[in-house]
Amino acid sequence: MTHGGRVWGPGLRRVGTTLPGSQTVLAVTPSCDTMVAMASVTRTPDETHRSTDELEAGLDHVRCAPREEGVVQLVVARPEPEARAVLAEGRLDLDAGLLGDGWAERGSRSTPDGAADPRAQVTLMNARAADLLAGDRSRWALAGDQFYVDFDIGEENLPAGARIAIGSAVVEVSDKPHTGCKKFAQRFGADALRFVNSPEGRRLRLRGVNARVIEPGVVKVGDPVSKV
Repeated sequence: MTHGGRVWGPGLRRVGTTLPGSQTVLAVTPSCDTMVAMASVTRTPDETHRSTDELEAGLDHVRCAPREEGVVQLVVARPEPEARAVLAEGRLDLDAGLLGDGWAERGSRSTPDGAADPRAQVTLMNARAADLLAGDRSRWALAGDQFYVDFDIGEENLPAGARIAIGSAVVEVSDKPHTGCKKFAQRFGADALRFVNSPEGRRLRLRGVNARVIEPGVVKVGDPVSKV
C-alpha cells in the first residue's frame, strides 16, 4: 500500500532486517561540541540488534540533542498495523492527528470506550535515539513513531504540558508515558527494550513522547522544532 511516499509493511520490509555489516558507535567528550568515533562494530547476519554496551556508548550523543531549536528528520504515517508510509510532509489536524495515520481507527485499550486516546494523538522520537537503537536510518520507522526530530524531548526539557512548535503546527506534551513493548523488543532487541524503559531511558524519553495537536499545520522534513 502506498500513501504519500514509500510504505513499509510486513511484505516489504521484514522486522529484524539485518543491519549493515559495519556500524560506527559514537560517543562524545563532556563537551557536546566534539564527537569521538569509537571502534566500528562488525556484525554477522544473525547480529541485528545493538548490545547494552553499544547503546550506553552512544547515550551522550543523544543527551547533546538541541534543547531550544532542532529539526525534523523524518515524518512517518502508520496507515495500517505494521505498515509505515514515509512522507515528505505531514498535515496535523486537531481531531484526526496526522492525516493518513491510523491513530483514530486503531482506538486504545487505555480509554473506557476503546476510542483513540487523545493523549497519544501523535508521537515524537529523538532522532539520535532512533539512530542509536535502529542503526540504519531505513529502520527508524519500525519504532512506530510519526515525527523523528533532532531535539531534546527529555522530561527536563519538555515536562508534561510543554508546547512544541513543529513546522507550522503546535503540539502539547502529554502526561501519558510512551514506553517500549514486546514489538519494540522484536524489532530492536531485548537490550534496547530494557534500555529505553530504564529510569534514565524514561527520563530522556528514549522511546519517544506522546503529544496532542494544539494548532493544526504542515510538518516537512527539514522544518524547525522548538519550544513555545
